[in-house]
Amino acid sequence: MSFSLIDLPFDKDALDPAISAETLSYHHGKHHQAYVDKTNAAIEGTDMADDDLETVIAKARGSKQGLFNNAAQVWNHGFYWHSLAAEKSHPSGELKSMVEEAFGSIEDFNSKLADRGGGHFASGWVWLAEKDGKVSIEESHDADTLADGDFNPLLVLDVWEHAYYLDHQNARPAYLKAVIENNLNWSFASENLARGETWKYPS
Repeated sequence: MSFSLIDLPFDKDALDPAISAETLSYHHGKHHQAYVDKTNAAIEGTDMADDDLETVIAKARGSKQGLFNNAAQVWNHGFYWHSLAAEKSHPSGELKSMVEEAFGSIEDFNSKLADRGGGHFASGWVWLAEKDGKVSIEESHDADTLADGDFNPLLVLDVWEHAYYLDHQNARPAYLKAVIENNLNWSFASENLARGETWKYPS
């Protein structure tokens, strides 16, 4: 199958000032689009041409690094857009209880997520993930992903420099603080928890 650039689930100016419309124009319209184009070109005419994105990622891991990097970045970015919301929200129900059990409070989770993201060396991703009924903060470097692993990803934040540099220069902590306090999509996280299996990139 041929993969497409998914639409943003919000208007381009909806996350301002945490993430500007200018950043989203480049990040979504240029970076994400490039990963989609390179993935499609790499699988055309191969035995992966009809696979879904998650299968392409799993097959490419460890054997076709270039394809893996691009396919994983398509997935990670799609998941990232859905991890963001225009309006501030809060965890509730089972997810709230799990976060409080793991971190003490929602405020402590927010602080630890910001610390892990701010301290992540170089490029990558910081995740809220679930495994065996417990939630944790996980990190993945560069293009690595939780799309094909043992964890069920619930939310992710992009800590590649292009995610924040136009708005916050080199101040990654300022970007993380703004997004965590105002733009995390807790409804999406709850849906992922209730589903009990990894989110699928729209085909």
